[in-house]
Order: sequence, then C-alpha cells, then structure tokens
Amino acid sequence: RASMENSTEVNEFRLLGLTDIPELQVPLFIMFTLIYFITLIGNLGMITLILLDCHLHTPMYFFLSNLSLADCVYSSAVTPKVMAGLLTGEKIISYGGCVAQMFFFVAFASVDCFLLAVMAYDRHAAVCKPLCYTTTMTASVCTQMVIGCYLWGFIESAVHTGFTFCLSFCRSNVVHHFFCDIPPMLALSCSDIHMNEIVLFILASFNVCFALIVILTSYVFIFIAILRMRSAEGRTKAFSTCASHFTAVTIFYGTVIFMYLQPSSSHSMDNDQMASVFYTIVIPMLNPMVYSLRNKEVNNAFKKAIEKLKILFSI
Repeated sequence: RASMENSTEVNEFRLLGLTDIPELQVPLFIMFTLIYFITLIGNLGMITLILLDCHLHTPMYFFLSNLSLADCVYSSAVTPKVMAGLLTGEKIISYGGCVAQMFFFVAFASVDCFLLAVMAYDRHAAVCKPLCYTTTMTASVCTQMVIGCYLWGFIESAVHTGFTFCLSFCRSNVVHHFFCDIPPMLALSCSDIHMNEIVLFILASFNVCFALIVILTSYVFIFIAILRMRSAEGRTKAFSTCASHFTAVTIFYGTVIFMYLQPSSSHSMDNDQMASVFYTIVIPMLNPMVYSLRNKEVNNAFKKAIEKLKILFSI
C-alpha cells in the first residue's frame, strides 16, 4: 500500500475551469480572447518600440521591456488553455503539460515580482541621485539585475514544481482551478503536503517581503526627494512616473498576497479563482497601458513608428 501511495496514478488532469454554465462559455471565450490579444499586442508592441527607438534605450525602458516579456510568457502559459477549454469544452491537460504550465507560470510571475522591485530602485536612483544616475545604473549593472531576476525566478520555479510533482495524486485527477497552480495541486494530493506548504509560504514570503522592502524603501526616499523639489513641474513629472509603477505594484502584490500568504484553512477556491484571473490574465494586459498611456516618450516613439509605417506602405 505504501508503494501505491508513493506512486503517481494519474497521467492527466481535468481542469474544472471558470464555469460549467453553457451560456457563459462563448461570452467568456470572446472576452478572454480579446484580453489576450490586447496583452500580446500591448507587450510585444512595447518591446518593439523600445528596441527600435534609440531614445528609449535607457535603464527604465530596458526593465520595462523585460517586464513586458515576462507578462507575455506567464500570460501565455495560462490563457490559451483557458480559451481552448471555453471554446471546445475540453479541459484535460496532460501530466507533462501541467508540469510545464506550472513551471513557466511560477518562473515568469517571480521574474515579474522582482522586476517591479528593480524598477522601483531605478526610479529611486533617477529621482534621488540624478547626477549619479548614469554612473549608478550602467548597462552592465542593469543587465546583472535582470539576469538575477530571471535566475531566481527559474530556481524558485524548479523548487516549487519539483516539490509539487513529487507528491502522489491518487485520489482524483480533477483540479479545482482553471490552470495548474500550486495551491489547487496541493489540495489534490493524497500525500503529506505539510513540507510543501512550508516551502511555498517561505519562498512566497521572501519574494513579497524582499521586493516590497526594496519598493517601499525606494518610495520613502523618492517621496522625501519630491518634497524637497522647488520646481512644481519637477514634482509633477516625478509623481507621474512613480504613480504608474505604484499602481502596477499595488495591483500585482495585492492579488499575490491574497492568493499565497493566507493560511490554507482560509482558502476559498472561488475567491482564489477570481484573484488568479486578475493576476494571470488581466494584469499582463494592464501593465503596458499603465506605463504608456501618460508617457510622452512612449507616445512619441509610437507616433514615429506609425509615421514610418505610413511612409513604408505608401511607397
């Protein structure tokens, strides 16, 4: 019996999805298709603009291009499968597919988490020490920061994915979620998940606490620097830059804290699904809008790109 409990008896999982109500399947499919299309266009468009416009070859936009890349990947790890399930009603995912989905989602969500912290530090360097900015945020320093974000994201994801799929899933293959996330997979296991919960809580706490400490500390110094500015225009510009980043941070970390840093006894699958929809599908769409709608440099780069396209197609 012990050997049976230590073995995995399922080779595929059935995702319950967002709803079983037939009338909602097509409207939800249309809505998520639109959101995913906007997500890809917005994030890939942002990356393209940053690559093509030399005026955007600065640390802030280098980090923003990597944030857009992370948003694209971790949204793509989840959203297409959700869309397929809504359209066809086929909500089966293979064991290997489930492993891959969890790995890429966790990896790039973690990258997102730390990139937001790096971007806060970048804004701190720009606002608080503008004269030293170019010597502080050099190309090599920025590259090392981004590589560090990716390395930690992949290491953490490997730990979570490895710990999760070392468990036995012999009770059922029905995942009470719309993708292979860690909490619903732990709830599905018939193994002892105490160690998994500890690892999840420690790593998630480290991610959130470390990143938030960097972000909050940066913003304290930024706020002090802004109060000392004599120019109203300078204050407005600084507030405008920080407001976009702070909005993205609040949305992202609010849902992550709600999802992962509550006791397992207080988890509600319905509430978890609503939070998950927000940070897996909606947030990747919002980030390009948050960072570009009131950004003159991005808007100017976009206008230049449109003008070049008009000239190209008019030839």
